[in-house]
Amino acid sequence: MASPNSYKLSCSIPGHEMDVRGLSAAFFPDGAFVSVSRDRTGRVWVPNASPDRGFTEMHCMTGHQNFVSCVCIIAPSDTYPRGLIATGGNDHNICVFTLDQPQPLFTLKGHKNTVCTLSSGKFGTLLSGSWDTTAKVWLNEKCMMTLQGHTAAVWAVVILPEQGLMLSGSADKTIKLWKAGRCEKTFTGHEDCVRGLAVVSDLEFFSCSNDTSIRRWLVTGECVQVYYSHTNYIYSLAVFPNGQDFVSTGEDRTLRIWKQGECQQTIRLPAQSVWCCCILPNGDIAVGASDGLIRVFTEVEDRMASPQDLQAFEDELSKTTIDPKTGDLGDIKMEDLPGRDHLDEPGNRDGQTRLIKEGQKVEAYQWSVADSRWMKIGDVVGGSNQQTSKKVNYEGKEYDFVFTIDINEGGPSMKLPYNVTDDPWLTAHNFLQKNELSPMFLDQVANFIVENTKGHTLGAAPPSAADPFTGSGRYIPVAADNRAGFGADPFTGTGRYIPGSGTPTGAPVGVADPFTGGGAYSSAASRQTSTNIYFPKTDGVTFEQANATQIMAKLRELNSGAPGEYRLSEEVLGSLEKLLVSVCDPCASEQPTTEQISLLWKTSHWPEDIVFPILDILRLAVRHPQVNESLCGGDADDGVALCNHLLSLMKPQARPANQMLALRTLCNCFSGWRGRALLLAQREAVLSHAADLCSVCNKNIHIALATLVLNYAGSLHGQPDLEAKAQCLSVASAALESVQDKEAVFRLLVALGTTVASDQTAQDLAKSLGVTSQIAKYTSVTDPAKVGECCQLVLKELQ
Repeated sequence: MASPNSYKLSCSIPGHEMDVRGLSAAFFPDGAFVSVSRDRTGRVWVPNASPDRGFTEMHCMTGHQNFVSCVCIIAPSDTYPRGLIATGGNDHNICVFTLDQPQPLFTLKGHKNTVCTLSSGKFGTLLSGSWDTTAKVWLNEKCMMTLQGHTAAVWAVVILPEQGLMLSGSADKTIKLWKAGRCEKTFTGHEDCVRGLAVVSDLEFFSCSNDTSIRRWLVTGECVQVYYSHTNYIYSLAVFPNGQDFVSTGEDRTLRIWKQGECQQTIRLPAQSVWCCCILPNGDIAVGASDGLIRVFTEVEDRMASPQDLQAFEDELSKTTIDPKTGDLGDIKMEDLPGRDHLDEPGNRDGQTRLIKEGQKVEAYQWSVADSRWMKIGDVVGGSNQQTSKKVNYEGKEYDFVFTIDINEGGPSMKLPYNVTDDPWLTAHNFLQKNELSPMFLDQVANFIVENTKGHTLGAAPPSAADPFTGSGRYIPVAADNRAGFGADPFTGTGRYIPGSGTPTGAPVGVADPFTGGGAYSSAASRQTSTNIYFPKTDGVTFEQANATQIMAKLRELNSGAPGEYRLSEEVLGSLEKLLVSVCDPCASEQPTTEQISLLWKTSHWPEDIVFPILDILRLAVRHPQVNESLCGGDADDGVALCNHLLSLMKPQARPANQMLALRTLCNCFSGWRGRALLLAQREAVLSHAADLCSVCNKNIHIALATLVLNYAGSLHGQPDLEAKAQCLSVASAALESVQDKEAVFRLLVALGTTVASDQTAQDLAKSLGVTSQIAKYTSVTDPAKVGECCQLVLKELQ
């Protein structure tokens, strides 16, 4: 009889023709789970009522053009009350299925390499990770945002229970925490590829790695415990409902069950790679392995397999051949091994292994605490007393094989090194990348390896080698430029909030603008709480205040001390002054000339320490239709040049005055249709760079940044561009993490409200990013009252 807490085989489930790479418990039917395999299929399994208490295949899903590597279940919704199944494959795609149809409901395309991990969250959010070094957030069949920052394949992703927090683990040995699309923290500690992640609670998670360790982390960054027991790569983790105990599987052929921080039980399988595991609703454990079988283990005696089936499983395990290079057996010298009498001594821990000499063979045994006996787990091959194949040296390393591959007749041949401990598909992928060959040849090369190494044990990449999807993969660094913000004057407290208007009238004097002398700025004074007067706000907000006299006085002062090659003649200064007057006075008789606009553009490239008065003229000038059309789109290249120049002035290390004026200039570009079209076309780059200024401690910059996001939100309102709206939500959410000024907060709230107004998909995404909990604290703000009022309206929209 089994001991109370020991797991035994419940059943073995055949069906897949190749490795089982992913498992996930389903919401429906009760007790069901889903598996995916290298045979390009996914299968739904339901418990049957037969005496063997096994599982029956409910249906088979097809749709991928290459092997399927991961699966997750999307929670039930009003539209899909049974939930959905998402699978990721080597064809770079994600297929989404219902539980009763063999073909995909829809396919998500966007990754540029194998999709190897999936996780689902609230409101239908889906998170994917890929060998292309990115993770992507999907909602309603659209990619909402791409998470960039890892420098190697993203092997694991998970969405934490707290809305808006996401984790990614990579072959670059790091784990990253993401909030609203931005990396908030990087966890370091693993010494090799991070292969799996599992949620413990809102505040904790597990990770596993090729370095044979499992780590427990706090989301604040601390590693609170490291677990050792595995002797080779660890591929997957699953946590029991109590949030403390867990299971793990790996390349050492084992399923390990951890309770109270200790490895309580080790179950070896007759397969080299135990790729995946999941915990079923009844507490049983399902595992998938490289032999194509799914095995379910249980600690409930009534669900255990019959004595005959248990013996058959043990017999199968005992006939396994073990290559010492793939496990924890070490270097074997037959002359030093004891005989069978060594098994008369009991083991001291579950899973302990012993090797004995039986004639001319070496046999491996494992101690079972549950049964109080040694169980044979296989015959060892490849010991030092046996004939082994000669190693081949290639590029300073030893390999079991080095194949010569001829791609083109008459062309140079290519070398393909391979060890029997390598996975053929990983090796093939690495070979194709190194030699810049099409990934279409992946199966062809992998099958060539399999055919030419038959009889050898195939496992995963050796620990000494870098992950094959990392060394030569694409590297996408995080964007380094900065984006400008749009909006009304940020140095204000009580001015009028009238986008596109002239100088405010009757506004009390607020904090003076250091370059324009403008007064204070706020929203409309009359607040009607019965109606929403704040959003959606679709007309652009501009920075209108100006003091032409002060601007020109500062320009002349700086010009007098400028280096000779930059000093402006009196004629040029006069032209700039005429331009400034004409763009500030709506009733001016003279219009800006082509020569004046050209001079303005040229002088805007003055040295950064003296250029700010020129930028202030530029800020005011782009509101004028003629200047807006000339600089923002008279020629497509001119518009992009303006955009890039302003972004160069917004780098985090740039001067705050230039950052602020560049942001304001971008805001004012929205006053003309040419400028609006330019900024919408450059949206991804502009908002990415603008977000980099969230951490700058300058309220004026924050207000300009918030206004930029607001202007984008207004331009996108009513448009179907969900990816653009997702970026607005992401930048607004990121800004709210650091912005303190209430005017900036208000404009960000208006931007959020405008983005989600009358758009259910945008509302779902905002909720999944944790916007609701993030802004709730502003509901009680009464000074100014518009902050609290607007916040309450946004929350009402998100209900």
